[in-house]
Amino acid sequence: MNSPAANSPLRLLIAASGTGGHLFPAIAVAEQLPDYKIEWLGVPNRLETQLVPAQYPLRTIPVEGFQQRLGLGTLKILFRLIRSIGQVRHLLKQGNFQGVLTTGGYIAGPSIIAARSLGLPVILHESNALPGKVTRWFSPWCTAVALGFESAAQYLPKAHNVYVGTPVRSQFRAAANQPLEDLPIPADVPLIVVVGGSQGAVAVNRMVRQSAPAWLAAGAWIVHLTGDSDPETQSLQHPHYFALPFYDNMAGLFQRATLAISRAGAGSLTELAITGTPSILIPYPFAAEDHQAHNAAIFAAARAAQVYRQADLTSELLEAKVLELLRSPNLLQEMATKTESLAVADSAEQLAALVRQLVEQKHQ
Repeated sequence: MNSPAANSPLRLLIAASGTGGHLFPAIAVAEQLPDYKIEWLGVPNRLETQLVPAQYPLRTIPVEGFQQRLGLGTLKILFRLIRSIGQVRHLLKQGNFQGVLTTGGYIAGPSIIAARSLGLPVILHESNALPGKVTRWFSPWCTAVALGFESAAQYLPKAHNVYVGTPVRSQFRAAANQPLEDLPIPADVPLIVVVGGSQGAVAVNRMVRQSAPAWLAAGAWIVHLTGDSDPETQSLQHPHYFALPFYDNMAGLFQRATLAISRAGAGSLTELAITGTPSILIPYPFAAEDHQAHNAAIFAAARAAQVYRQADLTSELLEAKVLELLRSPNLLQEMATKTESLAVADSAEQLAALVRQLVEQKHQ
């Protein structure tokens, strides 16, 4: 592979696909590398096709995850993986890239193998406390593995690991986030923010709607982000209850919140930590290898959040626990302080510096 000209920018391929949990950290790091020529590698019909093209050139390849059981479907996926490795290898050579950053998921496998076959440095970021299968399988191939949680290191080869936290969206990094101008919430009322997540929101939504009348009667206001797949979204009506499928200014919403009720995806937990928001966490029970429960356990151990398994939680219990917290301002403040202590505010800068170190050291 030819070396870049002395005055030309270094070229970095970012392989990140599928969900905000994979995409937002990668975008945050890319924003810290304005002098690099960055291109993006994703999968057709995934979220990156909406978020990335306005900022970076997007290339896509067809790749999917391995099934649990071996069979004809596995052989087809293996064939596509081999073909994808070839496609990424061709892209890296043709584009004269100097390194690869990936945030895990299906796209990481072919990207890591292709890059290493060409002698290029690869930095893999793993946001979860329990690394995913792709990270566990392919981390030995990587130049470095950047960790969102320190505890993830116990599952991976020690020589490659660097703890950097998880980068967050730029809105969470702003010195002063925009106020909630489109939500007429008084400044002196307790605000409960409910975030069901993109998967499995319906079960949490139902419990929240059953519990909400008691919270409203206690003087709380509620912003309930229901997702777009709940047929009962409008079943509760109250002037202090806002049911929205999504909300753009999440940084402002979490900053204003007295308490959040949330799933335990790594991205959501990182955002709660940055804003110092106390929370009740309900890990998504069908997450791969129950990884959300491992994430939530970190917050529970730090006394930053109360954690309940969905199978053990009823609307009556949720109602009571929220009322207890609303009546305990000192406990909420203690949880907020503990939550903020888990944040790595400069995670994007740290990960960008690691990318620079490994890519530039290779091409000095």
